[in-house]
Amino acid sequence: MDAAPPPLHSPTSATSARLRLAAQPEHGRQPRAIDGAWWPRSYDLAAELPALLAELPPDCGEITSVTVSSALWPAGPARILVADRPVRLCRTTHASQDPPTICLLAPGCGRLDLLVVPPDASETDARRLMDSVT
Repeated sequence: MDAAPPPLHSPTSATSARLRLAAQPEHGRQPRAIDGAWWPRSYDLAAELPALLAELPPDCGEITSVTVSSALWPAGPARILVADRPVRLCRTTHASQDPPTICLLAPGCGRLDLLVVPPDASETDARRLMDSVT
């Protein structure tokens, strides 16, 4: 019998992230194309990123850099403070990024590539996309 996928992290406030990370083997993190899925509430990266980073488990390390598609995320600051730490925001100029992803970098721990569920997705579509990464 297959184990049920891990539950979607329940939002605790209007700014909480909606995040699901793919299960990892007991012997440590393995390379994969997509490490999880994130369903932000808006396209305002500076407003959404703090909640996302707060939801990550400690073994993901301290995220110092985030790379996103400039086609998906409007222009914004090059750095933001998250929990009193600077996080560098980099934007790629690829014409399209399908599926849309966000790359989180943590020195000494590696990277996480998350599928970005569009903020305006229906609950059904968002669940389907988030379930696809487990």
